[in-house]
Amino acid sequence: MVKVRSTAGNNVCLGAIVCAHGVRGEVRVQSFTARPVDLAAYGPLTDEVGKGTFAIALVGESRGQLIVRIAGVADRNAAESLAGLRLYVACSALPKTAENEFYHRDLIGLRAVNVDGGEIGIIRAIHDFGAGDVIALERADGEEVLLPFTRANFPVVDIAGGRLVVDPPVEVEAAPEVLNDAPVEEVRP
Repeated sequence: MVKVRSTAGNNVCLGAIVCAHGVRGEVRVQSFTARPVDLAAYGPLTDEVGKGTFAIALVGESRGQLIVRIAGVADRNAAESLAGLRLYVACSALPKTAENEFYHRDLIGLRAVNVDGGEIGIIRAIHDFGAGDVIALERADGEEVLLPFTRANFPVVDIAGGRLVVDPPVEVEAAPEVLNDAPVEEVRP
């Protein structure tokens, strides 16, 4: 799975500046790429609206974050002013995915259907809590269902057709109210 997070128009967010690092203008960046150091491989990055351009150079890594030098940022004050800034690249700069690899941006918004073609909902987000990607599926009633993004749960990924086929695990099938529109009945002992 290729891990590239949110989008802004035709741009993809590759990372976010967390805070200043030191007094010479370096910043700490949380990279959202599959390999964090790949953040620097795409050339200059932009802000969300594409007005600011940031040429970056990797200086090091610390505590799971990259230490980055940004051209034109020479002191701590300038670095601190960038905290919270998300760094984007044009979608066209991303490499083509291999078979069975997907960019998160390509999955979010797809329809979720069951194996018989019945509508279940919409893919709203993809999370990674440390054990692999988890699909956040929003049902028509607004309820959210979280399912691990595995071939068993999602046997068909049809980006061109705008859908993911969902074949939920037995535990979910045993509780049909999770994926069906049937109301949940309260049961008391």
